[in-house]
Amino acid sequence: MKKLTIFLILLSCLTLVYAGDRSRKGSTGADQLLIPVGARGIATGEAFLSSVTGLEAIYYNPAGFAHSPGSEAMFSYMSYIADINVSYFAVGTNLGDLGSFAFSVKSLDFGQIPVTTLESPDGNGDLYSPSFLTAALTYSKVITDRVSVGVNFKGISESIMDVSAFGFAIDFGVQYKFSGNLSLGAAVKNIGTNMQYDGTRLQQRVIIPGTQTGTKTGMYQIVTEPFQLPSYFELAIGYKFNMDEQNMLQLASTFRSNNALEDQLKLGLEYGFNNMFFVRGGYDLLLENTSQSIFGLTAGAGVNYQMDGIRISVDYAFRDVKEFPTANHIMTLKLGIE
Repeated sequence: MKKLTIFLILLSCLTLVYAGDRSRKGSTGADQLLIPVGARGIATGEAFLSSVTGLEAIYYNPAGFAHSPGSEAMFSYMSYIADINVSYFAVGTNLGDLGSFAFSVKSLDFGQIPVTTLESPDGNGDLYSPSFLTAALTYSKVITDRVSVGVNFKGISESIMDVSAFGFAIDFGVQYKFSGNLSLGAAVKNIGTNMQYDGTRLQQRVIIPGTQTGTKTGMYQIVTEPFQLPSYFELAIGYKFNMDEQNMLQLASTFRSNNALEDQLKLGLEYGFNNMFFVRGGYDLLLENTSQSIFGLTAGAGVNYQMDGIRISVDYAFRDVKEFPTANHIMTLKLGIE
């Protein structure tokens, strides 16, 4: 009961910290923070918040990384939407009583885009590629045999030609394991500074009115509007059925309270055979305007192989995209050393 009380206190702190201002609905930026990573997490509908472990826990619930033994490295690649690709790399280690530490980087590849101007609306022959990057330092620790906590310190960078914006954010998560196979989890994400674009390309030279054409010019600075980060609060529950020594089934559900769009309910399941072969499925739906949900059904599979203290995992995920001609395809490779 004391451990459950600790969990409820931490959960209350998360709820108080969460910036759930609905007036920000549809007005936030830095949407790359909302792009999930890891084939297992995506295949299960991002629902395994209460039981996720390993480096994938960094994005979903940093508290889960505290349960990872030894060291681990992870690389994930997603074919996203509109010819955008998402790459994710993370590395971390468990230092025992000191806790677990990790570093991760997520980047977006937009490809080459033609430069258009007022004089050349169809392109002037030049190309550019935006750079969107999120880097995070993670610390997580097991508080008791049932409670673990974790935090991400993130830096967000967006750059388009000579214009850029920077921001900082914090994620905080907690997991509680019951004596059986039931688990609870909560997390608050993307609580941080406002971002604002600035740069030399926002400086424009114009002809001063009232002077002869081309004789006097001046410079003015275009001032952009600051934007807030898409913060949200999540609460999750999960259960693991050990059917026998070889067969396992996990079920999970996560409720997400957004301040940038409608609230969401995420459902996920995973079947495992001999802790080696896995089949996964999930669904993500909006609780208000369900017809406006872009992403829906998810599915995937994975293989784990362990030999002499070395773990190798290969996972694949598929996510249906309703408004684009192609779906999301995600591949993830993880290497662990105990």
